[in-house]
Amino acid sequence: MPEFHLLPSAPQPVAPFSHAVEADGWVMLTGQMPTDPADPAAPLPDGIVAQTRQVMENLKIVLAGCGLDLSHVLQCRCYLTEFERDYVAFNETYQSYFPADRRPARTTIGVTALAVGALVEIDMLAKRP
Repeated sequence: MPEFHLLPSAPQPVAPFSHAVEADGWVMLTGQMPTDPADPAAPLPDGIVAQTRQVMENLKIVLAGCGLDLSHVLQCRCYLTEFERDYVAFNETYQSYFPADRRPARTTIGVTALAVGALVEIDMLAKRP
């Protein structure tokens, strides 16, 4: 049976979803926005670097709520609203969260818009050891 994780420590969902769903040791994390977990009404951080950091920190909260961390992440999907403008700065920030020899598989997609007016959203697939 799948386990549905809705974590009180994680950012308030911006749509009807669970923060993560787990089955057979696989943990699928819903894409996180650059919202402040302590104040969902706060303005989003300015710029792709600050928003990428907040998204990654929010994902770390969700992983921790499931008893995992970034070392358990196998794949990421990243969505950017300003792909050509933000791709290089996004990559510089994103790569700082993973050792060079342990980076997850990744797809990065340019999109026309994201919830809450965000510049970036990232979802993840993790696996329990």
